[in-house]
Amino acid sequence: MPINHWSRFGLLLGLLLVGACSPDTPPPSSMQRVDGHLDAQGLLSYDPSDYHQTRQGTPGGTLRMSAALDTGTFDVHSSYHGNVQWLARIVYDCLLYQDEHGKLSPWLAKSWDVSQDGKTYTFHLRDDVTFSDGEKFNAEALRVNLEHMRDPATKSPLAAAYIAPYIEGRIIDDYTFEARLREPYSPFLYVLAQSWLSMVSPKQIREAPRSIAEHPIGSGPFVLQSYTREQGATFIKRADYHWAPPVTRHVGPAYLDRIELNIVPEAMTRYSTLQSKRSDFTLDAPAQNTAAMRASQNLVVRNRIRMASPYRSLTFNTLRFPFDDVRVRKAIAQAIDRDGLAWIAGFGEFLPKSDYLAVNTPFYDPAYRDVLKYDVDAANRQLDEAGWTQRDAQGYRLKDGRRLAAQLLGFESPSFPSNVAVAVQADVKKVGMQLTIQMLPLAQLSDRRTAGNYDAIGGGYWHTNTPDGLYILYHSDSRASPGKSGNNLSNLSDPHLDQLLSAARRAHDPLQLQALYSAAQQRLTEMVPAVPDFESQVLIAYRTAVKGLIFDTVHNTPFFTSVWLDQEAP
Repeated sequence: MPINHWSRFGLLLGLLLVGACSPDTPPPSSMQRVDGHLDAQGLLSYDPSDYHQTRQGTPGGTLRMSAALDTGTFDVHSSYHGNVQWLARIVYDCLLYQDEHGKLSPWLAKSWDVSQDGKTYTFHLRDDVTFSDGEKFNAEALRVNLEHMRDPATKSPLAAAYIAPYIEGRIIDDYTFEARLREPYSPFLYVLAQSWLSMVSPKQIREAPRSIAEHPIGSGPFVLQSYTREQGATFIKRADYHWAPPVTRHVGPAYLDRIELNIVPEAMTRYSTLQSKRSDFTLDAPAQNTAAMRASQNLVVRNRIRMASPYRSLTFNTLRFPFDDVRVRKAIAQAIDRDGLAWIAGFGEFLPKSDYLAVNTPFYDPAYRDVLKYDVDAANRQLDEAGWTQRDAQGYRLKDGRRLAAQLLGFESPSFPSNVAVAVQADVKKVGMQLTIQMLPLAQLSDRRTAGNYDAIGGGYWHTNTPDGLYILYHSDSRASPGKSGNNLSNLSDPHLDQLLSAARRAHDPLQLQALYSAAQQRLTEMVPAVPDFESQVLIAYRTAVKGLIFDTVHNTPFFTSVWLDQEAP
């Protein structure tokens, strides 16, 4: 996938460029601003009512909402865009869902069986689901969708990778489908619940696959009425929809008659239109305006954390000087002030982070959360032990006449604004390292990444609903090469970590998975392939007239089927 989810980085959208260095005074804690309950051990839990409808809504009305970026396509199988997380749920459905506690639950599949060897999955499908073109959802539709995901012509950067172990499918009867894998792969059911693996009309896939991009046909609660690239889209309710995930406790069609989505890149415009009641909902609430929005009696702000990988300010190329020395990598990680970066990026909304799994990810182990915490004295000791004991006239460390220096590559975007890079640069200078910054056009950065021609790359997160995100980012099989688009940008190749992550893919027992993933998290704090800075967070805001909002259990993003409008609200 190009540039390690550059287009999925919605968490910093609309960031105002503020001071480049960490604040002189400690920033306020963001703990009270994050939805859910964060305990003393660092484990995050959400109220189950966040994920299901608690009362019946009032039908009717148009929801006017804004987002900062356009996905560019509705063919979710060919996309890696972060907005697919919520956008696909408007038009499409998935085979599976998750319950309030993260366990798998039915959606288009009523139930499923897994063979003892973990290589055969049998899905028992609903028989009452249709696509908006009248096509039935059945075993053949599931087979066609899986083939479309992995068809080279689809150019899938995400869905194809997630089902890579899938070999073939067999239709047992109209509503029973058997999927065969080449090897046990415990994340298989979980990834089938993700929006990027939604079900598209099999007729459209067979007869007009290119039309999916702008005229998608799904089985979801809304139908796309119009779409203008980079401007917006309009969706209308599907009156016969009645197969929302049981977990949501929503029965029948959506409440809203219509959703009008406007693409508004300007953060201040998204805020001002919401404040002036010209819009009802923004999916990218500007962090710099959240204090004002929280103070308003007519607005609501929600702050959710995505599962899997937290945001990283830089990923080291472990094959290149000076980051081929783990002591240098650990020192730089300890030299970066996470509280300061979280404040610069999130204005008190983002939760600082120094380990490798999000706090709400299954099998997250908080035991290692402070191993790489901000500690300038420890960073200096690490560099001394690594032999970088001399200093030049500018204060940079020397070893054998060579300066401790590296270059950080980035792509100027809301996900990695230059002030975050400059703050990192200032922090590492304090321990004697020279870090130069080069912001490149996306195409050039992609070429440098594929060729492995970089010391470090800035920015990035990876959202998935399983801890297998660690495999995607840090297993040696995930390294990029001229013939392969991998996402292990650190080029880390650690046999012990590989063994742990591979074993986790084959395991199904929760106790075994916890042991394997805990050990993997420990190993990552020892190998330090990247610098985690703060959680990958979703900031949304809406008027108090918006009722019934629940969150997708898979992505922790809004789920609009149950949303309704209170016409009497201010």
